[in-house]
Amino acid sequence: METVGIIGVGRMGLPMVKHLLKRGFTVTACDIDPANLNKARELGAGVADTAAELGSRCSFVILGVGYDEEVNAVTLGPEGVLQTLAPGSIVAVSSTVAPDTVKALDEAARAKGCDVLDAPICRGRWFADEGKLLALFGGRADVVARGRAVYSAFCSDIAVLGEVGHGQVGKALNNLLLWVNSIGLIEAGRIAESTGIDLPNLRDALMMSSGASKALDDWDQTTFTWALKDMQIVLKMADMAGLSLPVTGAVKELVKDARRVKASNPPKWTKPSN
Repeated sequence: METVGIIGVGRMGLPMVKHLLKRGFTVTACDIDPANLNKARELGAGVADTAAELGSRCSFVILGVGYDEEVNAVTLGPEGVLQTLAPGSIVAVSSTVAPDTVKALDEAARAKGCDVLDAPICRGRWFADEGKLLALFGGRADVVARGRAVYSAFCSDIAVLGEVGHGQVGKALNNLLLWVNSIGLIEAGRIAESTGIDLPNLRDALMMSSGASKALDDWDQTTFTWALKDMQIVLKMADMAGLSLPVTGAVKELVKDARRVKASNPPKWTKPSN
C-alpha cells in the first residue's frame, strides 16, 4: 500500500486521515496548527514538523492547504516535499487552486521524477465525515489508478476529467455555479420574505421544480467562507482566455457581502432545528 502523507489536517483533512487509517494505510500528518496535529496523532497517524520531513516518509502526499501560495510553499519551498520525495512518488493536489498553479507544479515534480495528481474534492464537511466526498481527477492514467486506490478510502465518487489542470477546471466551474445559485437564493429569499410567504414551505415546492438546486438543498451548510477566493480563480481563468463574463464578475463582487449576510441575517429557507 502507499504510505500516505496529508499536509493540512483541518476540518476536511482529519476525516480523511481517519478513513485512510481504517483502510490500513500508514498515514503521516503535517499542519501548522499543533492542535490539528494532536488530533491526527490521537487518531493513530504519525506527525511531521515540516513538509520535507513528511515527504521523506511517504510515497503519496495529499495537499489540503488553503491557497495557491501555500501549495507552492509546501511543495517547492526550501522545506517543501519535493526536496525529499523519492522518485516515483505522487503529489495529489486536493486544495482548490488555479489550473496553471497545478500545471506548473506538475512540471516541477516531473523534473524530480515524481508526478502530480490533480485532485480537488467536492461536497462539504459532513460528507468528509462519512467518507462520501467527490474527487475530480486530472492526470496520467497510471497516476489516476494509484490515486483511485487511495482516494476511495474517503470518496464515494471519483470523476476523471482529463489531464493535470482539468480537475481544477472542474472544481472552479462547480464553485462558480454554486455561488451563482447561492447569490440567487439570497435575492429570491428577500423577495419571498417581503410577501409573507412561508419560506421553508416554498423551499419544499422549489425542490420539486426547476428552481431546485444543490445550493438550496444545502442552504444551512453554506458559509461563503471560500467564495471570494473561488471567484478570483474563475476570473483569472477568464482573463487568461480573454473572455468577458459579466455575470461572473458581478457574482465575484456580490459574494464579498454575502458572507456577512449569511452569518447575520440570511433568508430563512429552512425551519429552525430543535
